[in-house]
Amino acid sequence: MLYSTTTAADKRANLRAMLSSGTIQRFPGAFNPLSAKLIQARGFEGVYISGAVLSADLGLPDIGLTTLTEVAGRAQQIARMSDLPAIVDADTGFGEPMNVARTIQTLEDAGLAGMHIEDQVNPKRCGHLDGKQVVDEATALKRIRAAVDARRDPNFLVMARTDIRATVPGDGGLDAAVDRAKKLVDAGADAIFPEAMATLAEFEAIRAAVDVPILANMTEFGKSELFTVDQLAGIGVNMVIFPVSLLRLAMGAADRGLATLQAEGSLTSLLPQMQHRSELYELLDYESHNHFDSGIFNFSVNEKGTL
Repeated sequence: MLYSTTTAADKRANLRAMLSSGTIQRFPGAFNPLSAKLIQARGFEGVYISGAVLSADLGLPDIGLTTLTEVAGRAQQIARMSDLPAIVDADTGFGEPMNVARTIQTLEDAGLAGMHIEDQVNPKRCGHLDGKQVVDEATALKRIRAAVDARRDPNFLVMARTDIRATVPGDGGLDAAVDRAKKLVDAGADAIFPEAMATLAEFEAIRAAVDVPILANMTEFGKSELFTVDQLAGIGVNMVIFPVSLLRLAMGAADRGLATLQAEGSLTSLLPQMQHRSELYELLDYESHNHFDSGIFNFSVNEKGTL
């Protein structure tokens, strides 16, 4: 009914247990609260909330235009719909170290299980765009120290993302990423998100360098090859995200639907591809709301999906 009955504290404890379980955790990206419910219904381990998706949801590019208020508000709407732990992209922390501290506590209050903060300059850009710039080491470490110091729940996951790999050509980029990952862990990061790794061997190098969980970003059309969950698990990756996948699938389907409507004058031919009304009602759990008001659930859905 309504929202998740699992508390934020329990979700955070569950996330910690999952990351120490020795098995890889799959976190598809939710583009709205309803898709978070679908991720849970399909049996995945967690929900990821992408900064790129939140920007796109507002019709904006992922170049640091969203605010803490927008991100925290939407993340809360998504996180509260699922019993699964949700982690959110907090970009660069929305300002200087004091702003980072405020970001952490705001996201705690929003019910998130964790977040990641990156070492790009502010304003940032999508991790798979060219021309990224990263801050100096001291600034990157200050952000993580501020985040760790500010959290009130020790189980709230503070993950450090480093984008330095793409800023240095050749093997020098990987060496820089390994070095920075180690120092971010020393600064207190609970986990490492090495962005835009090009090969499986690069993920292996990060895995060998740090003794905390690491995350792999399997975003389509980016700089990383799309490895399978089993491939990533085989080298000791603890978490894999598919940040924009559901949004891309949904928008692709929507575009094809509009084209069909233009060409055929109706969407009858696409009915087999649509989520059935009864499936939507089951996902929304209409029946449980009868506990409050029998007037809400006082109908049945026939095989054709009409009332």
